[in-house]
Amino acid sequence: MTVELISVGTELLLGNIVNTNAAYLSEKCADLGLSCFYQSVVGDNGERLEGVLKMALERADIVILSGGLGPTEDDLTKEVAAKVMGRKLLMHIPSKKRIEEYFASRNIELTENNWKQAMMPEGAVAVDNENGTAPGVIIEDGEKKVILLPGPPNEMIPMFEKSIMPYLAGSDSGVIYSQTVKVCGVGESKAETLIKDMIDSQDNPTIATYAKNCEVHLRVTAKAAGEKEAKKLVKPVVKELKNRFGPCVYTTNADITLEKAVVDLLVANKLTVSTVESCTGGMLAARLINVSGVSDVYKSGYITYSNKAKRRILGIKKGLLEKKGAVSEEVAREMAKGAATISRAEVSVSITGIAGPGGGTEEKPVGLVYIACSVCGKIKVRKYNFRGNRAKIRETAVSSALILMRQCILEYYSEVTF
Repeated sequence: MTVELISVGTELLLGNIVNTNAAYLSEKCADLGLSCFYQSVVGDNGERLEGVLKMALERADIVILSGGLGPTEDDLTKEVAAKVMGRKLLMHIPSKKRIEEYFASRNIELTENNWKQAMMPEGAVAVDNENGTAPGVIIEDGEKKVILLPGPPNEMIPMFEKSIMPYLAGSDSGVIYSQTVKVCGVGESKAETLIKDMIDSQDNPTIATYAKNCEVHLRVTAKAAGEKEAKKLVKPVVKELKNRFGPCVYTTNADITLEKAVVDLLVANKLTVSTVESCTGGMLAARLINVSGVSDVYKSGYITYSNKAKRRILGIKKGLLEKKGAVSEEVAREMAKGAATISRAEVSVSITGIAGPGGGTEEKPVGLVYIACSVCGKIKVRKYNFRGNRAKIRETAVSSALILMRQCILEYYSEVTF
C-alpha cells in the first residue's frame, strides 16, 4: 500500500519550525511496509490544503496529515478534510468531555474556540490524545484512508505509536516485519558494493540502506501471512549480512545506538573508560553519558582545549607541543596516555583536531583530526581528514572515536582485524 504525508503549517514553510514530524512518520511508515512516494508541506490556507489533499488521494491509499488541528481560525485541517471527503462536522461528545476534563485538571479557563477541537467529521473515528486537547481523526472512504494527527511532536508521536501504528498494521492483509542491521566503520558506497548482488536479486525480503554519521543501517523487511513466517524470511538475510560485514556489525536491534553498543562492550569486559577532548569539547563524553547504566564504567572526562590545559592536566611536555603541535599523532597519543594514568581507567580515548572554520594551514587543514584509544596500555592512533562545517567535523569526530574505541576493545580481546 502507498502512503502520502502532508505537513500543515505556515511556520514550517517559513522555516520557523523544523519539520521533524515528516522524518518520523516516513521512518515509521517504512517500518510498516508502506511505500511513501510523495510528501508535501502546505501553509494554513484552506484552498491550497484542499488542492494538496485531493491530489494525494488520487495517488495514495493512505494520506496522513499532521498539524492544523488546534482551536484557532487558521487551524483548518479537519474542516478541509471533512469537505474533501464529503462529511459534515458534528460535535463529538466524548472528545468534548475529554477537553473539559483537560482544562479543569489544569485549572485553565476554557474558551469557546476550544470546542472546535471536539468537532468530528461524520462517520470518522476519534483518536484519543493523552498529551493535549486535539484528538486525532481517522476517515475511511472505501479503500482510501485519511488520518489527521496533531502537529506538536510530543502529542503526535505517542498518538501514532499507541493508536495509528496498530491500525495501519492491520489495514493490509499479511504482516510486515523488519529488522535493522547496523554497521559502523564502512562507508555507504562500500556497503552497497558488498551487498549489490543481494539487492539486485531481492524480492521478499527487501533490503534498504540508510547512511548515518559514520554508520550504515540496513533494514531487512519481509511480508508474510503471519509474524512467525515473516521472521523466518528475514532471519537468513540478516545472517548473510552479518557474515559479509563481520565485526563491523555492532547490533541487529534498531533501538541500540553506537554509544549504547560501546557501553555494553565495556560492561561485558568489565572495563572502565575516561575521555579527553580538545576540539569536540565534551561531545564524546556527552554521548557516552547519555546511555543509561554508563555510571558502571565511565570514570572521568577532561576538556583540554588549550595547550596550557594539556600540560597542566595531562602532563604533556611543552617541547612536544611546540615541536609537533597540539593537532598531531604524538600529542593525541600522549593525551590518551595521560587520561589513562590520572583516571586509572583501562580504556581512554582522546580527540584533538582543527574544527574550523579558521585555524587551518596547508600542512594541517581544517578537518584534520587525530583520535587515540588506549586499552590496558595498548594505544592506537588514527588520522582523519573530515569535511564539512565546524559542527559536522565535531560530530563526525565523536562518532569516529566511538568506532575506534569499539574496534580497539575487540582487537585487544580477540585480535579482530578491521
